[in-house]
Amino acid sequence: MSFYWVGDLQGCDEPLGRLLDQLGFSPSRDHLYVLGDLVNRGPSSLPVLKRLIQLGASVECVLGNHDLHLLALGVGARQPSRTDTLGDILNADNKDELLEWLRHQPIAIYKQEVLMVHAGVLPQWSLGTVLELAHDIEKVLRGPDATEFLMNMYGNEPAQWDPHLQGLDRLRCSLNAFTRLRFCATNGLMEFKTKENSAKAPTGFLPWFEIPDRKTIGTKIAFGHWSTLGAVERDDIWALDTGCVWGGCLTAIQRNTPADLPRKIQIKCPPYQTPF
Repeated sequence: MSFYWVGDLQGCDEPLGRLLDQLGFSPSRDHLYVLGDLVNRGPSSLPVLKRLIQLGASVECVLGNHDLHLLALGVGARQPSRTDTLGDILNADNKDELLEWLRHQPIAIYKQEVLMVHAGVLPQWSLGTVLELAHDIEKVLRGPDATEFLMNMYGNEPAQWDPHLQGLDRLRCSLNAFTRLRFCATNGLMEFKTKENSAKAPTGFLPWFEIPDRKTIGTKIAFGHWSTLGAVERDDIWALDTGCVWGGCLTAIQRNTPADLPRKIQIKCPPYQTPF
């Protein structure tokens, strides 16, 4: 049995199929973790969702910002942008079934001694806090208040974590960290404008995983979201978004047990979109 972690798919089904073929992936034997942004910008968001659903219990996915954007479009909380490629899902006969599956995917996973999120975690959060906050968001997304939450989840504020935050402010701040974070300050203030690599950190900010004394030091964290960062494979982090949709690679990590050395596998992808 092998375990695989893969970065952002963004509607790139053909590279995903090639990757699974190269891995010799068997749903009856292996397990796949997808680090969010399953859909959008690539040409085949609907086939990606169909493939993942067909893999059943052999795949687990965390939600990324593009996945949440799709859920918001589905309830009319947002209008499509010019770069969206989600029409195949929104016009599908089984749209409701697809969106129902998507909103039941987790925000964070901790298995195989790896914490999985789409973007990042704040320095004040312990592993227990991460899982608690993720559970709170998951409960809302899966419950009767999902539409109201999706209508109100957008916005950068509050941009700094405070354990006394309540209600929508607490949920939005947590969700922004889980699905949008790249840079933050040591006090947990998040910066959302900069999308360049870690060398281009704005003054007063660091990549979230470089914050000294963050409470998740000692926990291996796998994440995507940051295509300009490239593949990073360290003892403490795996960064696996390598810009598949922009003509980069689809990157996976294979490991059979927590004691194994990880193996990186990459599939070269055509440029489905031009960076902007």
